Amino acid sequence: MAIKPVLRMGDVRLWQRADPVIHFDTHQLHELLADMRDTMQALNGAGLAAPQIGVGLRVVIFGVQYSARYPDAEAVPETVLINPVITPLGDAMEEDWEGCLSVPGLRGLVPRHAHIRYQGLDEYGDEIDHTVSGFHARVVQHECDHLDGILYPMRIRDMTKFGYNEQLFPGQEMQDE
Repeated sequence: MAIKPVLRMGDVRLWQRADPVIHFDTHQLHELLADMRDTMQALNGAGLAAPQIGVGLRVVIFGVQYSARYPDAEAVPETVLINPVITPLGDAMEEDWEGCLSVPGLRGLVPRHAHIRYQGLDEYGDEIDHTVSGFHARVVQHECDHLDGILYPMRIRDMTKFGYNEQLFPGQEMQDE
């Protein structure tokens, strides 16, 4: 449908908790998802949350077949996840580098739960229930954080592991998530 501008860190709309979706399989919801897909694809993102384009609803999309930024990461199936609930499975945490379309040009080392179960609904109101780990779990947690007004820099434990791509990874061409 349309490529939308992505809000940047500092915009107060990114700090707000998104509202649940109540109506499914509507023209408005399908239009929002089309805009989110177009925007994510145009910017080569791994995922996108509705609040990032100024829509305060609990809607995320994600999916990656291959990423030059994460060459060893497994593929993540294209998913629409609405009104998600994330349940950590165990205490294991993993740290890895993240970027974000709302925090362009920067990257940080972020701890995330290694294994999670995520539940929610698709655009038709059908239930989704998956247990995942690794990169898939990281992407889901990153995108769902946006629904609660959390950007990845807020999760960084060591601020010496947060900076501009060209400083942290000299000679490597990095894009944001």
